[in-house]
Amino acid sequence: MRLYSLPLLIYGSLSCVGVGAQGTRKNVLTSQMDAFIDGVLKDWNSPGGAAVAVVQMDEQGVWNVETKGYGVATATGKKVSELTQFSIGSNSKLFTVLATGLLIHNETLSPRISWSSKIASLIPFWDLMDPVAAKQATILDLMSHRTGLPRHDSSSQKSDDVPTFIKKLKYQRPSAEFRETLQYTNSMYTVLSYLPTLLLNSDIPFARYVKRNIFDPLGMNFTTYSYETARATGNLADGMLRYGVNVSENPFGNGTVRYPPYWSTRGNEDGNPESGEGGIISNAVDMATWLQTLLLGGVKPGTNQSVIPPGAIEKAAEGIMVYFGTGAAIFPELSPTVYGGGQIRGTYRGHELIEHSGSVLGYNSAIARLPFDNVGVAVLTNDFTYGSYFAEIIKYGLLDQALGLELVDWNSRFKMLASFPPEPPMQCRADASPSSVPFLELAGTYDNPGYGSFELCIASSKNPPGSEFCQAFMSNISEILPGAINPGIPTLLADFNGVGSSYLRLTHYNGNTFNVTGMNSYATGNPAEPYWIYGDLPPLNTVAHAEVGVDNGRIGIGLTGVWEAGFGIQSPSGTSARERAEVWFEKL
Repeated sequence: MRLYSLPLLIYGSLSCVGVGAQGTRKNVLTSQMDAFIDGVLKDWNSPGGAAVAVVQMDEQGVWNVETKGYGVATATGKKVSELTQFSIGSNSKLFTVLATGLLIHNETLSPRISWSSKIASLIPFWDLMDPVAAKQATILDLMSHRTGLPRHDSSSQKSDDVPTFIKKLKYQRPSAEFRETLQYTNSMYTVLSYLPTLLLNSDIPFARYVKRNIFDPLGMNFTTYSYETARATGNLADGMLRYGVNVSENPFGNGTVRYPPYWSTRGNEDGNPESGEGGIISNAVDMATWLQTLLLGGVKPGTNQSVIPPGAIEKAAEGIMVYFGTGAAIFPELSPTVYGGGQIRGTYRGHELIEHSGSVLGYNSAIARLPFDNVGVAVLTNDFTYGSYFAEIIKYGLLDQALGLELVDWNSRFKMLASFPPEPPMQCRADASPSSVPFLELAGTYDNPGYGSFELCIASSKNPPGSEFCQAFMSNISEILPGAINPGIPTLLADFNGVGSSYLRLTHYNGNTFNVTGMNSYATGNPAEPYWIYGDLPPLNTVAHAEVGVDNGRIGIGLTGVWEAGFGIQSPSGTSARERAEVWFEKL
């Protein structure tokens, strides 16, 4: 599973509700703003759409709440409305931090915990490869991404439950020293999601704990961790992406619009290991309520009911680590930013800004608030290919309008950033030398305890498929993975069972080096073209490489380009394939 986050430094129908007397805040979603948002969707050739929420509170405490939808929600052409539901991806992380905050402020909990509580004192089987991080890491360290671990997103398998996932962490190689730098790490939010069930000595899963203590008290009736619950409403947007676009010729081309299945369907209302890091589904109406609650310091809008301790909201937004890069702003309207817990803090055009983005397969989101201006905006999209860019464009446009400022041309800036062609994959050399391990001997079962095991099968018509498993696996592979095998290139395939990638392909480049591609296969419902592949085309097929080697007499494969380390951190170096590997899989 991969939860994507666009670095913020590159970085329907209308509903207006006033609470109390007539407010003095002007509407943001005017006809001019409608034209702006529609124009952005058109300019990016979006097959999907966006839902937005804008909340503003005036000096008398009167709210102006606006929600609206734009563009297309589903494959059948249904339009986006303010009720359309989207996955909000990593904007779920704030809910995880605040759920932890509820535990910290729970006076009946014994023993009490704090933001500085060490994870080793809370979870008996917690461990990391770095003994210092394992012993010293606190709740603050996990939520601010400073444990030393990189993302290691590919380690998440469909068969994992939360305890199993946590136990795998001690086998995953760190890429930095403890507290040295921020490395965005989804897995630590899975760890935090285990705390309610563990500390309350209950059978209540994390997802139900958040529903009971946050969603329900706030009246966020359209918000859920459950795909099945959202689907049953008939309001869930279809995630969309563009397939087969010639990105070198025109990165904004239409290609073929594809509709991948929802990315995380396990667990229903009980949630799953992805819940804490990115599992929430919501809509513009509930995001408006959420923004108001955050601006009110945890109080339910229209009441005096405190649902979330204000100290928890403040702690989440405190700057703990510099967020990405060198700490310098890339555009004049922005400032350097800092990260707390599911929140990024900086300034926009001189106004304090607290925000986060979210991205999972099919969906993107941007949620931001100006605490000193009492303004909040949310943008939810179902265009996976470029929604992370235009959600930011729309977000900034809404903020400009709310502040009464001339709109900055963010569209041109983000189009420039999105126009850089991806690095092409290394092509198999015509004069390629064979690997030091005979190709047929590379077939077999490999294991890394931090990732799991898989069996590599020979994908070549001139070679026997190997084991009974490989014979069955390869029997219809040309249908399930159409075009994935070039008969002229030595290729190995595995049923990887990952949350993010179901299949793993190794294609020979030269010597001991192979290109690595993670792929998913999706049914089309079209007998003439029964399946399509996601991950086989640029820019997704350019990232990872494998190096074959022998360590202590055992054949192994070392992967690089898969752990997704922090800014400026290089892959390991060394004298052997194992030392150079981010992840080392040993043949059993």
